[in-house]
Amino acid sequence: MIEIRELSKIYGNIRAVDNISFRVEKGEVLGFLGPNGAGKSTTMKIVTCYIPPTSGTVEVGGKDIFTDPVGVREQIGYLPESAPSYPEMTVTEFLSFIAEVRGYTGAERTRRIDQITELTSLRDVQIQIIDTLSKGYRQRVCFAQALIHDPPVLILDEPTDGLDPNQKHEMREVIRRMSKEKTIILSTHILEEMEAVCGRAIIISRGRIVADGTPRQLAAMSKYHNAVTLKLRSAAKPALMKDLEKLKGVAEVAPLAGKKDAPTAFQIFAQKGKVILQEVTSFLEKKKISVEEVYLEHGRVDEVFREVTGG
Repeated sequence: MIEIRELSKIYGNIRAVDNISFRVEKGEVLGFLGPNGAGKSTTMKIVTCYIPPTSGTVEVGGKDIFTDPVGVREQIGYLPESAPSYPEMTVTEFLSFIAEVRGYTGAERTRRIDQITELTSLRDVQIQIIDTLSKGYRQRVCFAQALIHDPPVLILDEPTDGLDPNQKHEMREVIRRMSKEKTIILSTHILEEMEAVCGRAIIISRGRIVADGTPRQLAAMSKYHNAVTLKLRSAAKPALMKDLEKLKGVAEVAPLAGKKDAPTAFQIFAQKGKVILQEVTSFLEKKKISVEEVYLEHGRVDEVFREVTGG
């Protein structure tokens, strides 16, 4: 549905986007992650025909941003960063204006506004002036305008920015429901967001793609993947760490709490691709070591994020 080929954007001597290429399939929810200044918003603005690239191109639904920019825009619903709108309008006036821009009038315009205000929980503030709304509600108004023409592609730049936890949950539920029939790129630096709604994630840093995979695949890149956290009921004997390090598949054992020579908790890291939980639990049973807690880690995406972005 979206194909980005060798895309670059240069501002003076700053390369904001550096020769990136990727595809997004129909029905896919792609998390576009990166630290501030990584090139996320610049890429989104190019895809939506808001700014031109320095080189490379983008196709949306088979239409090229250079040869058919109007055809590209017709297929996209865009929630920009900071949710711009006309603050002197009421919510209904703004959505009515956007509907007219999209070519809807009369009963069809009314129907679409009613449908979208219901979907985005804006009914209670329909007649309120946008400038008087909270940041969270202004975000929802801008999200509503992105949906008014029922586009097959959604480009959402920080969609839950400014929302409280309940509103974030509602927004994610809406995105999940729409993902069955729409292609969605969700730009964020909030890892929790990506793990909650995305089937795939791309991490960009300094304008370049540094990782691409499902949340599970990204987690598997972490040194914590298949690591075992072990908490004992009492301080360990000094030799226990050395015994744990000798177990098959164990790469490293690090104390987590207590005195260094007699810790009460350990992080046991696995060699890449190895599963060590059974090996560790069998050892504990054999040695009759009293355990308070033991659990398996699936990996930490935040640690991978810091590693690949230089954080």
